[in-house]
Amino acid sequence: MLESVPPFAPVLVAAVVAAVAPRRIGHAVGLLATAGVAVGSLLVAPGTHLPTALFGFETVLYRVDAFSRLMGVIFGLIGAAAVAYAHASDADARMTAAALGYVATSLGAVFAGDWLTLVFFWELMAVTSTLLVWQYGGAAVRTGFRYAVAHGIGGSLVLGAVVWQYAAAGSFLFEAATGVVGPVAPALMAVGIGVNVGFVGLHTWLPDTYPSPHVAASVFLCVYTTKTGVYAMFRAFPEGHLWIAYMGGAMAVFGAAMALLQEDMRRLLSYHIISQVGYMIAGVGIGTKLAASGAFGHVFNHILYKALLFMSIGVVIYRTGIEDITEVGGLWRVMPVTFVSYLLGAAAISGVPGFNGFVSKGIVIAEAHKSMKTLVIGSKSMPLGGEDLLWWLLIVGGVGTFMSFIKLGYYVFFHGEATIDPDDAEPGQAVPMLAVGGLCLALGLLPGTLFEVLPNTATVAEKYTTYTVPHVAESVALGVAGFAGFFALKGPLARATWIPDVDRLLNPAVFYGGRALVVGVTETFAAVDRAVVAVASAAVDVGRDPGRAAYRVVDRLPGLETAPRADGGRQTIDLRMSMGTSVFLVVAALTLALALLL
Repeated sequence: MLESVPPFAPVLVAAVVAAVAPRRIGHAVGLLATAGVAVGSLLVAPGTHLPTALFGFETVLYRVDAFSRLMGVIFGLIGAAAVAYAHASDADARMTAAALGYVATSLGAVFAGDWLTLVFFWELMAVTSTLLVWQYGGAAVRTGFRYAVAHGIGGSLVLGAVVWQYAAAGSFLFEAATGVVGPVAPALMAVGIGVNVGFVGLHTWLPDTYPSPHVAASVFLCVYTTKTGVYAMFRAFPEGHLWIAYMGGAMAVFGAAMALLQEDMRRLLSYHIISQVGYMIAGVGIGTKLAASGAFGHVFNHILYKALLFMSIGVVIYRTGIEDITEVGGLWRVMPVTFVSYLLGAAAISGVPGFNGFVSKGIVIAEAHKSMKTLVIGSKSMPLGGEDLLWWLLIVGGVGTFMSFIKLGYYVFFHGEATIDPDDAEPGQAVPMLAVGGLCLALGLLPGTLFEVLPNTATVAEKYTTYTVPHVAESVALGVAGFAGFFALKGPLARATWIPDVDRLLNPAVFYGGRALVVGVTETFAAVDRAVVAVASAAVDVGRDPGRAAYRVVDRLPGLETAPRADGGRQTIDLRMSMGTSVFLVVAALTLALALLL
């Protein structure tokens, strides 16, 4: 049974049920469907595949290997937690229906066995996530539009890459070639997927969109799009690529730096998605088996702690109605459950020893330190000199992560006295938060449990030891640097919040440039239409009364006006011509028409 039902199918059915059934029933069905996907993905045998045809091409609708299985487990698990949280956070049935559709299409993408099926679900994922944002109304409509434009462009590039891939490999199946091949497909694929994962410069949709909808919608949004992008990046470049690795390092630093400047709670968390996805992209780019395992381990762990952080901060917003960190403070006394949940998530994302982020982030950083020298010598294209550059980028990103979550926790839970007295999390919010937080701690204390679901399990067990003195010392050093850096720079950071991202220029440029393009195209079309109508009308007038038309032309030419006759009429214009002249004019007209057509 597990081998014949693609995981997206029950979740898609649950989305339909949630849209039409009473709210409680819809959420219960959604929770059962997503939890069932998690269990089913864990139990299904690797190698399972379901061949079919899509648009007349050979495709594989459902394909299971170690990578897709891991994605199915974590997508289903966090989907169940998010549905429970949404129900307790007063999310309406339409929002949850859109969210379940988003989960289903993401599952369809990660279990696809070919590029055509993957891009089909990729585009549906963009549609369903846009609906999830738009459903909230208000300011989310405009941000959702920008989100849709960004993913429309990215999806078009991915589709173009898939077409080039088919031309080069002769098949859409993953097995037809090792990753994407040819001179064009890799570049298109990297940039198109780069939109989804938040490459620096292509990232502005992410911090723009995720803070705008319902707090429960943000929990879903922070999980699926970027991590499906990491999965697709691995499928496209299974052997890695130097520049992808360095883009991951740049994302780690850029996301952390921009997060430090934010005062909006969810915007800060959104920038840290870019930073943490950078570690995953760096792992994919390094290209070794251990680095790939670390990247997907970080996908698994990041989904847990990032969803936990969005849930915890979501409770603060849900209870207080405040988004700005400077307008709250001292909440640890009145919201202890939310505070503990936040601490678990902050420790995990920062890579504190004993938490899951320490395990997977450590693998990627260690591989960046060990493997880049070999990659650089082989590529002969090392920028800036020195094979430790990627390692340093990831280390700096780690310090920025500590600083960011010290800042967020300090202002929300400690700074000043609580001027408001909100209730703590609802039981329906607390249960999924504490359960996910417990998993972050358990997987950190028992890393072998995580290794069991990772790809290349034997390689990880053989080549990486989690708790060594250097690894722990490195994490402690990052933490000390983070604490010292934040409290030393707290004042300047508070005054530097004006520093803009590129969206300050990009959004107006796209808006006004798009409007100019639309106006230019429509006005050009209108001018051409007017010219065609005028020519056609003139031709009809000539055909209807050639003599009158001839008089009109002659009268408009200076010096050729027809002189009046004595009786008050006009002189006669002779329109007759020889047979040779007629044939010449007809041939000339036909020649001109053919030239215009060809």
